[in-house]
Amino acid sequence: MNTQVVNARLYPAGMLTSLSRMEVERLHDASRGDLYELLRRCALAVLNSGNESDDAEALLAQFRDFEIQVEQFNRGIRLDLQHAPGIAFVDGKIIEGVRELLSSVIRDLVYYDTEIGSNPDYRLETGEQISNAVFEILRNADVIAPRIEPHMVVCWGGHSIAREEYVYTKEVGYEIGLRRMNVCTGCGPGAMKGPMKGATIGHAKQRVKSGRYVGLSEPGIIAAESPNPIVNQLVILPDIEKRLEAFVRLGHGFVVFPGGAGTAEEILYLLGILLNPKNADMPFPLVFTGPSQAAAYFEQIDQFIRLTLGDAAAARYEIIIDDPEAVALAMQRGLEEVRDFRSQVKDAWYYNWRLQIDLPFQMPFEPDHELMAALDIDADLPPHELAANLRRAFSGIVAGNVKPRTIRTIRERGEFEISGDPAIMAALDALLASFVEQHRMKLPGTVYTPCYRVVT
Repeated sequence: MNTQVVNARLYPAGMLTSLSRMEVERLHDASRGDLYELLRRCALAVLNSGNESDDAEALLAQFRDFEIQVEQFNRGIRLDLQHAPGIAFVDGKIIEGVRELLSSVIRDLVYYDTEIGSNPDYRLETGEQISNAVFEILRNADVIAPRIEPHMVVCWGGHSIAREEYVYTKEVGYEIGLRRMNVCTGCGPGAMKGPMKGATIGHAKQRVKSGRYVGLSEPGIIAAESPNPIVNQLVILPDIEKRLEAFVRLGHGFVVFPGGAGTAEEILYLLGILLNPKNADMPFPLVFTGPSQAAAYFEQIDQFIRLTLGDAAAARYEIIIDDPEAVALAMQRGLEEVRDFRSQVKDAWYYNWRLQIDLPFQMPFEPDHELMAALDIDADLPPHELAANLRRAFSGIVAGNVKPRTIRTIRERGEFEISGDPAIMAALDALLASFVEQHRMKLPGTVYTPCYRVVT
């Protein structure tokens, strides 16, 4: 790993190259106020692109002297970097892809802070208002693509996966790319990088010059999952709930690879939404897949879903083992159904407005010991409500694994405690234990210390 540090001055890319004087002033002011530390942490993460480490605290400690300043000029803005990671530079010049990602960070953080988060006229109290905010963030980031038929395949999976699983994600991505579909992931390493890497080869063979490799992240997790170098459209959503909503409204089909607590969170989020009776007739292609070595993993996931959410939830997905071509063909058929359905009901191809997402799936959940202990995990709850609470449990575990602030809280107060229905708790404990045993919580070679305790 390149441990050198670099001082540099550079100009941003994308929409930040053409700004009004008022916009320049707002960027300049926002970057020096309360937003600065958030901007600094996210900028450091993208400058660290290519270094596959999931230790956010170690990254922040290693580059504790890193600084970024947004300087104001008549022609726009300039970024001054001090003690930046050398991995982002070649021969003293920043890598172009990293420059684009860095510009995306500034664009998204400042846009949300000035136009939505601190705007007294902007309300985020209803589901409709939140969905509209997610749309505006995506539109401002230029990832909304009107007049293009459904083409976006969202790939979920762990950042810490075995080599054979990573190779398999590339093979699936290749088959997807050959069929001219594009890829959206959580932007990090592992199962988030593999499908994008495979798709680039498939697109190259088909001479697709406008391949889209969309990465969606959020400030709390990006330092632990730095964007992989293939991402060419990065969007930083303000919290995990808006990130998840961006996935399900932007994506047309979903492929889930093996993963850990974060992947389980994503699965429960999506299935909880699909179990809403208002979404019953909506086509939503969803495939769980992995190499032959992952068959037992998905058997365990399938058993947990059937125990907690029932067979109706299991009916919303299919499991395909060790067959990348079959996965791509399933996505291709699914996207055709999505196109026909949205045309029939007059819904947009580029953003799934019709999908009903209840407020419990949208309101930010900032885990602490009290909230985690109070989660209502009861087998008698309606399945979509149980899914929302289980999603929060896994979200808290993810935060305890990778988010520096939550890690510090757990270090001070001890593990989160999760309690509930005995049968569900036993299954949850077994599932989490398997994640730990299979090194799905942290990258291989890292000793994992549990941030949770399941009360059985």
